[in-house]
Amino acid sequence: MVMGKGMSSGVAVVRARRGARRFDEARGCYVYDVSFSSRVCLGERVLGVAEAFGLGLDERRQVLFRDFELRLGEGDVVYVTGDSGSGKSVLLHALKVDLGDRVVDMEGVDVEEGAVIIDAVGATLGEALSLLSRVGLNDAYLFLRRYGELSEGQRYRFRIAKMLESGKRFWFADEFCSTLDRVTAKIVAYNVQKQARRSGATLIVATGHTDLEADLGPSIMIRKGWGDEISVEYRGDAGARGCSVADRVRIGRGCMEDYRRLSRFHYRSGRVLFPIAFFRLEVDGELAGVVVYSYPGVYAGGRRVAVGYSPRMGELNADWAVVSRVVIHPKYRSMGLGARLLRETLPLVGRRHVELVAAMAEYNPFAERAGMRLITRTGPDETIAGAVEGLRRLGFNPVLMASVGYNEALLAAEPGLVGEVRGVLAGVGSHCFKRLRRGGRPHQRRGEFVGWLEGQGAGGLAKSLAVLAVLNQSKAYLYWCRDRVGGGRELTLP
Repeated sequence: MVMGKGMSSGVAVVRARRGARRFDEARGCYVYDVSFSSRVCLGERVLGVAEAFGLGLDERRQVLFRDFELRLGEGDVVYVTGDSGSGKSVLLHALKVDLGDRVVDMEGVDVEEGAVIIDAVGATLGEALSLLSRVGLNDAYLFLRRYGELSEGQRYRFRIAKMLESGKRFWFADEFCSTLDRVTAKIVAYNVQKQARRSGATLIVATGHTDLEADLGPSIMIRKGWGDEISVEYRGDAGARGCSVADRVRIGRGCMEDYRRLSRFHYRSGRVLFPIAFFRLEVDGELAGVVVYSYPGVYAGGRRVAVGYSPRMGELNADWAVVSRVVIHPKYRSMGLGARLLRETLPLVGRRHVELVAAMAEYNPFAERAGMRLITRTGPDETIAGAVEGLRRLGFNPVLMASVGYNEALLAAEPGLVGEVRGVLAGVGSHCFKRLRRGGRPHQRRGEFVGWLEGQGAGGLAKSLAVLAVLNQSKAYLYWCRDRVGGGRELTLP
């Protein structure tokens, strides 16, 4: 392969030559001998330099690896580092040639710039959601973005998902994280080694950066110097202790403004109703996450299963809370901060019972890692499902109804639909009235709700239909009880 660059006055041709790779049966390892050979094509300037400095122009051989031994096993994480030009890429190329079609190269992952990422990975929707969630691309709107619209850090995460999908046993990454800021690089490094170890793949990365050791937790550390200088350290597979960025995390009391600053990163970015407490997560003083606890709704599928009875309103207001939002900045995802934020703040809310009802919990079990128990997975209320079916017969696409703009356009195109939509919505259960009205008293009579519907034009009904689409989702119900984990003790932040 051509490694050098030519000029009009002379061309320097450099070839990497891999010597005979041999297997040492006594040591159980492969031995490599990799060298460069170079030949300079004569030109006016080349001859001038040779004359000025008294140089010979014979072919030269530069040895990069002499009797280099590498004992490589399944599940190893190999970190190759050293100066630019020292031969890291040559080593990776030699290993890739030897391992053949068992290799997937992170830079060689084939993704179209215009591909929507939920369509570009996984054989099914469920598999795609699982793969993307595992690598920290776990935002509902992010699922719908095109690959070309992702940040550089998000592209790395997506390529990790593609390597997982490939099923290959050897993952290669040259110039690993070289273009990323160093905080993002540490998070990506931690994530890729975590996913490789979970899947049993062997990970081999090369980079001139030396700051990823703690986050990769390499079982084999290779430091490549100039010439044939090289050192190999076998450490065993202890794994990474955790992402080093997490060591700089602080959790404290927050406020509504913290949520507003991060709300654009949550697929339900609207305002939160009846908050009880806010907590913020910082990394080096930068706001990186927020959790919002609110007063619970009157009804919640799974609550009776969790505690064995249906609490009255007085008890709900005094001793219950619901996790209404958990938001982590996209830069800091895939390192367990959502679970940590939830785990450390659950005992601080001042409520004995805390519940979480969410569609995302189906695909990202962060709440369970935080200590909450999965109680049930439930479909929509029968009256909600019936209303959605009625709207489908009127020409609405239930998949698109979460978009207010879609609903407005359809109602504007067919003004006669407004009355029919009011009739469909009037049939939902009374426990949904407050949500569909987007406010008001918890308990409302049907006549009052129907009267409110009559006063709504296309714009108001379009918003209610978007809420109905959310209520129609299948969701998981998770539960936490202070008595189970804290002995009833009140905790405070440091």
